[in-house]
Amino acid sequence: MQPENPELAPPRDDPFTVEQLKEFDGSDESKPIYVAIKRTIFDVTRKGDVYGAGKSYNIFAGKDGSRGLGKSSLKTEDAVWDYTTLDASEMKVLDDWHSFFSKRYNIVGKVVGLPDIDEQSQSKI
Repeated sequence: MQPENPELAPPRDDPFTVEQLKEFDGSDESKPIYVAIKRTIFDVTRKGDVYGAGKSYNIFAGKDGSRGLGKSSLKTEDAVWDYTTLDASEMKVLDDWHSFFSKRYNIVGKVVGLPDIDEQSQSKI
């Protein structure tokens, strides 16, 4: 496991639509690689050996794959933003991933334009 990064830049909240985020999937080496978790976008470019094109976790690059992270799944159908179906233990896994990324990667924005996750959905997770 990689150590925390003490030199993180201040978090940014630049808005990215799902379509805009797709441009940062590691397929264009001139662009950074972004992974979003619970709508927070992290710059994971320095770990291109993991998130880059053809690499093991590239399934999460250029998208918000919160459900897949919570389920510890690398299935394409699970690499989606909607985590409202996660049970309590999966939600803890997702929260742990968010915390892990927050301590190691710069936050560069937020995913916008997705449906709101209402409080009723949140209370069942």
